Amino acid sequence: MPLVSPDENITIAMSVKDRHVSAEWYNSMLGFEAIYHADDAGWSELRTNTGGVTIGLGEHTKPMPGNCVPVFGVSDLDAARQKLEQAEVKFDGPTDVVEGMVKTATFYDPDGNALMLAEDLTGGS
Repeated sequence: MPLVSPDENITIAMSVKDRHVSAEWYNSMLGFEAIYHADDAGWSELRTNTGGVTIGLGEHTKPMPGNCVPVFGVSDLDAARQKLEQAEVKFDGPTDVVEGMVKTATFYDPDGNALMLAEDLTGGS
């Protein structure tokens, strides 16, 4: 039995210079539709054509192309993190919280690939 069981949703987080320009590109090229733009947080999410899979666009002045991070939804991030830390899984720092939006924690597989857990704090799914 796994230590943590992510829900049925996954977000692939990517680093971009301009979320709005990128969102339009993904819409016109691939048909992905914007779910929302959280301008204060520098984050946008797009609905893909695959159920339960979204693209997250994090805006950075110097984006890191090719640096995609799978983000797995969990119902209780603190409990999931505690279980993984007890199994000596390495995290990159404290849990990040955007009040009323999301709680996230980045961790690494044995080869150093970044993965992230996210708990929805909006009351939605």
